[in-house]
Order: sequence, then C-alpha cells, then structure tokens
Amino acid sequence: MSGISGTPLYKKLGYKPGFVAHVAQPPDHYRRLLADMPEGVRFVQHPEAGSLDLGHLFVMERAELARLLPIFRALIKPAGMIWVSWPKKASRVPTDMSEDAVRAEAFPLDLVDVKVCAVDSVWSGLKVVIRKEKR
Repeated sequence: MSGISGTPLYKKLGYKPGFVAHVAQPPDHYRRLLADMPEGVRFVQHPEAGSLDLGHLFVMERAELARLLPIFRALIKPAGMIWVSWPKKASRVPTDMSEDAVRAEAFPLDLVDVKVCAVDSVWSGLKVVIRKEKR
C-alpha cells in the first residue's frame, strides 16, 4: 500500500529482494501494508545473531523497547537497519513512546536515527542503524 507520498511502504522501509527480515509484534494488517512488495524478502521467525538486513519492532511501552532493542541490535548485520514503531500521539492509543524515547534507548547501543516514516494511521517509525565507526 502507498502512503500520502505515493511511495509504497516497503520502499520507505527499505525492504529489498534478498533481504533477511524479522518483524516483532506487528499489527495484524502489517503484511497487507507490504502487499505490493516484490518477492525475494525472506522473513524469519528465529533469526541468528548478525543475520538480519532489516528488523522491525513494534512497541507500546518504553520498557518494552529497552528490553528488546539490545536484542535486535545483536541480530542485525553491520550494515543492517532496525525500524522501531510506536503508536502516534494522534492515534490516541495509550503509550509512553516517542521519537525521543527511541533515541534515548538507541544512542547507548551505538545506534543512530536516520529516517522517520508513517507506517499507517496508527504507527510511526524511526529507522536506526549502527553508528558508522562501530560497524
């Protein structure tokens, strides 16, 4: 599905053929949001350390992010990416998450934010990658 910009969500998120990806706690309709994604992305349920090109983590609470982000950090390849998604304020879904909360949890793990994206009408996303000098 395409957003307001007309760019398909899979492109905004950076999915590419040949990628190995893992998605944790996605909304039920996540795969429909990626419906126009070309074949060749392999979604794995139990990724090994250093095996992911792309991880996407959906969280409702900062404590949950603090627990899961270090795990995702260990799962991505040096040039891999992690998308952290949380409910937008406008969605009125109760949450203590924000872009600032993601940054606060990411920076101590040598993860830096490089892109923001609206996943859908409820979920925002912030892309983090390993700091260049730590790859």
